[in-house]
Amino acid sequence: MGECRRLGSVLFILLLLVACASGEDPYRFYNWNVTYGDIYPLGVKQRGILINGQFPGPQIEAVTNDNLIVGVFNSLDEPFLISWNGVQQRRNSWQDGVYGTNCAIPPGQNFTYVLQVKDQIGSYFYFPSFAFHKAAGGYGGFKIASRSVIPVPFPPPAGDFTILAGDWYKRNHTDLRAILDSGSDLPFPDGLIINGRGSNAYTFTVDQGKTYRFRISNVGLTTSINFRIEGHKMLLVEVEGTHALQNTYSSLDIHLGQTYSVLVTADQPAKDYYIVVSTRFTSQVLTATSILHYSNSASAVSGTPPGGPTTQIDWSIEQARSLRRNLTASGPRPNPQGSYHYGLINTTRTIRLENSAPVINGKQRYAINSVSFIPADTPLKLADYFKIPGVFSLGSIPDNPTGGGGYLQTSVMAADFRGYAEIVFENPQDTLQSYHIDGHNFFVVGMDGGKWSAASRLNYNLRDTISRCTVQVYPNSWTAVYMPLDNVGMWNMRSENWARQYLGQQFYLRVYSPANSWRDEYPIPSNALRCGRAVGH
Repeated sequence: MGECRRLGSVLFILLLLVACASGEDPYRFYNWNVTYGDIYPLGVKQRGILINGQFPGPQIEAVTNDNLIVGVFNSLDEPFLISWNGVQQRRNSWQDGVYGTNCAIPPGQNFTYVLQVKDQIGSYFYFPSFAFHKAAGGYGGFKIASRSVIPVPFPPPAGDFTILAGDWYKRNHTDLRAILDSGSDLPFPDGLIINGRGSNAYTFTVDQGKTYRFRISNVGLTTSINFRIEGHKMLLVEVEGTHALQNTYSSLDIHLGQTYSVLVTADQPAKDYYIVVSTRFTSQVLTATSILHYSNSASAVSGTPPGGPTTQIDWSIEQARSLRRNLTASGPRPNPQGSYHYGLINTTRTIRLENSAPVINGKQRYAINSVSFIPADTPLKLADYFKIPGVFSLGSIPDNPTGGGGYLQTSVMAADFRGYAEIVFENPQDTLQSYHIDGHNFFVVGMDGGKWSAASRLNYNLRDTISRCTVQVYPNSWTAVYMPLDNVGMWNMRSENWARQYLGQQFYLRVYSPANSWRDEYPIPSNALRCGRAVGH
């Protein structure tokens, strides 16, 4: 282990010397040791996944275009991978950190991720993507600040807080994984946690009269949450890398995998207030609280935490439609966000994706367009690069719902670089869905109840809708997005419900350029791990 770390240190020094000599964008270095450790999120001792002894793990802080060198040593007794939820990896799906693109890091070995947060700002998180490790922790915050020369559409806040909230189980991840492997679905969660802790175990201290930024992510496994702060309004300023129209909200629905950034002014009498998360669209409502503590507080929290919205789908869908891009604000570049007229671009392809819950071979599975994804013995990106036959086939998932029963397949959809896709997520089930697409942002042009049809396009927002990387689809409803296929690579499109993802509700989108140019995609990294049929290549 010591030798691996010495080699990693040498690599970091060499990269730093190259960066300084060539005048590249700044480099930031992280050295992580991933271990098991005792955690007590809900008051019960569990074996959690720690990064440098921490749960949640260390926060990554970067500035637009920074190069990040993240050395990860796997001290677990099983393979491990980290992925970057919403950090796009421009031209570089080699660093995506999911099994379709990377071999998992073997026990006792290390891997160095080389990332560049090219042309990105905003709030994200990282998480373990392999072997249901997400249920054991191993996640952390990831924020990307604007460059100093780019104006930000609000004054600098007095402080910046990250909130990683979501559902949690008292059982270890290996027990939960065994439930899924046996062909059953997960039980209802045991509770909610905020930054790795249960109710009232975490405090955010503020000074009266000052304004603070809160970056809130739903890092849970199975449920949407609602977020609110007793007695305080929230000014929405950013959604997954997009400066938002600054609407004021009393509470926000945050679905699996999503992140919102809000400004909160400590303008109330000096005392302590509840910060509350609660489950949404569940028959039983789970709640967890933290404390907003005024530094000159005269009293502790008291009474009942404020309740969430009492109405269900209609209220939530109207809130979702209220999310808008700030057209005049600059994003990661100095040009206004509204200068990209997404609604005036002709789509080159329509892809309709319908989720289902088939039982296959006597076991519960989940599917998209009837295909329930099964991992191959070799990462798809490696198989594609080395032209290894028999690992996957393009077109193994159709562009439209089939209406047929479910079947198992390593599903990969072909896509052309610089195409412009209309993707319609169709949800005929009674449970809310949440979808994420690696390597891309998309424009959420429409959502509504019932069935989608060509006539639904008449009500699309083609001017100022939000751009993001994770979107919800309400029960018995549809959501439509426009997505520029502007990032070459093998990209994971998945359910953010981690039980559904694990049991097949995902596939890979192969965005292909025939040019074979470094302008379109970086070459395979020299340290890329080989596994499966790629061993020896």
